[in-house]
Amino acid sequence: MTQNFEDQNKLPELKLDAKQAQGFLSFYKRLPQDARAIRFFDRRDYYTAHGENATFIAKTFYHTTTALRQLGSGSESLSSVSVSRNMFETIVRDLLLERTNHAVELYEGSGSNWRLVKSGTPGNISSFEDILFANNEMQDTPVVVALVPNFRENSCTIGLGYVDLTKRVLGLAEFLDDSHFTNVESALVALGCKECLLPLESGKSSEIKTLYDSLTRCGVMLTERKKADFKMRDLVQDLGRLVKGSIEPVRDLVSGFEFAPCALGALLSYADLLADESNYGNYSIRRYNLDSYMRLDSAAMRALNVLESKTDANKNFSLFGLMNRTCTAGMGKRLLNMWLKQPLIDVNEINTRLDLVQAFVEDPALRQDLRQHLKRISDIERLVNNLEKKRAGLQHIVKLYQSCIRLPFIKSALEQYDGQFSSLVKEKYLDPLEICSDEDHLNKFVALVEVSVDLDQLENGEYMISSSYDPALSALRDEQESLDREISDLHKVTANDLDLPVDKGLKLDKSTQFGHVFRITKKEEPKIRKKLTTQFIVLETRKDGVKFTNTKLKKLGDKYQKVLEEYKNCQKELVSRVVQTAATFSEVFGSLAALLSEIDVLLSFADLASSCPTPYTRPEITTSDEGDIILQGSRHPCVEAQDWVNFIPNDCELVRGKSWFQIITGPNMGGKSTFIRQVGVNVLMAQVGCFVPCDKACISVRDCIFARVGAGDCQLRGVSTFMQEMLETASILKGATEKSLIIIDELGRGTSTYDGFGLAWAICEHLVEVIKAPTLFATHFHELTALAHESADREPNIKPIVGVANFHVSAHIDSSTRKLTMLYKVKPGACDQSFGIHVAEFANFPETVVALAREKASELEDFSPTSVVSNDSTLEVGSKRKRECDSDDVSQGAARAHQFLKEFYDLPMEKMNVRQVLEKISKMKDDLKKDAVNSKWLQQLI
Repeated sequence: MTQNFEDQNKLPELKLDAKQAQGFLSFYKRLPQDARAIRFFDRRDYYTAHGENATFIAKTFYHTTTALRQLGSGSESLSSVSVSRNMFETIVRDLLLERTNHAVELYEGSGSNWRLVKSGTPGNISSFEDILFANNEMQDTPVVVALVPNFRENSCTIGLGYVDLTKRVLGLAEFLDDSHFTNVESALVALGCKECLLPLESGKSSEIKTLYDSLTRCGVMLTERKKADFKMRDLVQDLGRLVKGSIEPVRDLVSGFEFAPCALGALLSYADLLADESNYGNYSIRRYNLDSYMRLDSAAMRALNVLESKTDANKNFSLFGLMNRTCTAGMGKRLLNMWLKQPLIDVNEINTRLDLVQAFVEDPALRQDLRQHLKRISDIERLVNNLEKKRAGLQHIVKLYQSCIRLPFIKSALEQYDGQFSSLVKEKYLDPLEICSDEDHLNKFVALVEVSVDLDQLENGEYMISSSYDPALSALRDEQESLDREISDLHKVTANDLDLPVDKGLKLDKSTQFGHVFRITKKEEPKIRKKLTTQFIVLETRKDGVKFTNTKLKKLGDKYQKVLEEYKNCQKELVSRVVQTAATFSEVFGSLAALLSEIDVLLSFADLASSCPTPYTRPEITTSDEGDIILQGSRHPCVEAQDWVNFIPNDCELVRGKSWFQIITGPNMGGKSTFIRQVGVNVLMAQVGCFVPCDKACISVRDCIFARVGAGDCQLRGVSTFMQEMLETASILKGATEKSLIIIDELGRGTSTYDGFGLAWAICEHLVEVIKAPTLFATHFHELTALAHESADREPNIKPIVGVANFHVSAHIDSSTRKLTMLYKVKPGACDQSFGIHVAEFANFPETVVALAREKASELEDFSPTSVVSNDSTLEVGSKRKRECDSDDVSQGAARAHQFLKEFYDLPMEKMNVRQVLEKISKMKDDLKKDAVNSKWLQQLI
């Protein structure tokens, strides 16, 4: 297999003579500089890249610079690398689908004459689609966004335009944003943006740099364009040509925005939409409303593992990988991808999806039947896209036809369902499918294909127009068959004349060079040599035999070739006509694709819910201003799906006014992070319309999930771990509302203990008192648990803190062996100790290191100041460790110690002899000892 891979990616030889090399070098020098562009040159059998591009490709994809060759000589030489066709496809896939910072350009030509034939960016992959998705399905549709930020004193208005070139959708949005661009980030995530246009800024202000950072966090390629491109002149007329329907609604929509039309104008120019007439009348335009879906930023997407990552050990590591059980070729995957980025917030819409999933869960026969039929459905969206762009052939038409003939089976399966949601199934799917496939729509398309395409030839892998479809084609086919018969008769007659058996002795060949010829083996040649030289024309003598012809065969062969060419031309013309007619069905195919992909995703949800070892349950959904978040026996779907995991379920009850804000303590590896994430994942799944991995679930709809769970350094942007943590937390404080869900893990541990604790406490108080959103706050600062008891200690005129509750993940320590066992159960109350040294023992630390750690921890325990605790310290386990001294004891003891020091300082030593000084100090010390009888803190000090 390794040998096979090496052969496949072997470096093709760079074959250019001196003149060709000189011509190419002169052309290459004239190319404009573009640091992002990776340029390839098509050399027919292979491709080349040059200069810095060649070095990048050699290091990134060949992992060695020995792949480089020099073109030209001396100071004029140019580093070059040659790339096979297979390797070219691999590189283009990586640059456009995986990385987000390169454009790809492909040139064709020779010598010094080359022209750009294809260019693509992560947001505009349409010209490379045939390469990118030749052997794999299109999982996500990339979107290009343009932003026009308008900064005012304390706020920023964002004008946003976007274009989805695959689905042919244009969109506009306008909204206020904060200094962290929280809303921009949510919009980029929801739209699946891969590239963003911004006006070129002469002086990079701090606001713009912050905006650039949010693009980087979302993995979006930044493209700067001249400010002059962001204009709305002639925009309505341009949109009138692109958008289907009348111009009036378009004008009304555009007039409702101030900055968004300028962003859309820049996109039309950048994507060059008006240059391609196949776009005319095929686009739709819409207003994008940020509040239509739950908002998720890039940190939440990462924290909850929503989408797949290249580093995933298996598909179940991500929510998308786990939930993707779709059957259609690509369409279902793309819709699932979009749904996960755009969870619903409308209770009725969520319940409609849940009703349909329940229908499929309760009827396994219906589910299996539908999934079997959907496996035969092609990627209708992409096929229609090719149709509209005039890139389709007969093969695409046949695939659409094969999908259409599955529809009666799908309808029949749905008609047989008679459960409690039968009226909903009829309204959502049966009735629309009936309209799609009636005599005026897809049945007409099916009839067209059955009349025009030779379906019998499909078994041979040939896509041809049926000869009976057109009289001219039929006549040419008859003539072709007649000539075939004449040539066959001549073959028999000639074999008889030469006294050779037909086929075995005298063969009839057809070649591109000579057309129809006779061939005999070299062994038979001496037998007929005399006749060969007198009656036939010898064309070629090779090892495999002698090829020859005569005037009659040549005449028939030439005639056959001419008829064949005419037949091919007629076929081509008719294919073009059939494709053109098929393109008129684009709109109905679009509706069909939407219906089938939706059924596909909901069936996928039902299959997941039913096939897990512990089945999922349907969540009860309430509006955001009522109800609580109650998850009984909840599990993390991705963790429990791993082969080596025996998952222990936990309850989570976020109850308004009681446990709306939960502080979770406990040892490392005890399951805190998994627990808080699984709550976020369960809420997300429920609002997507899926059943959840719980015994019972009641969920109050959330408008946003904010998650801050672990941050990595971003050295390339000069951002430390702690700074990254603070930036993410700041965006939570700015963007969260009481309708959000907040998940925070280990906040403040990137700085000193006291700073970290102070920040954590202040952030908790702000979340509880100002934002009032349900929050899960996992921490190692055990002192934070005192927040739950803070209301008891507050002054009468200060409003008490309510809704804070302590929980901990339990662990057991064997008293004799000191061995730590994680129980992975979340229980009420705070954790009364740290387990760091036990976890170090888990990791097989040397015994001497562990012993020293215990000793130092014990020293610090005695030395450290008392933490904030409630009045009754014997009952409260909210402090980090159980202390011997309460806060009153400390404050009174410290005051007495301070008095002692002041008395000592005030002694008039210059007027006293040594004996008097010693007597005075001895008396002061005895007095201090007497006062220390009732103060343990003073006793420790003395």
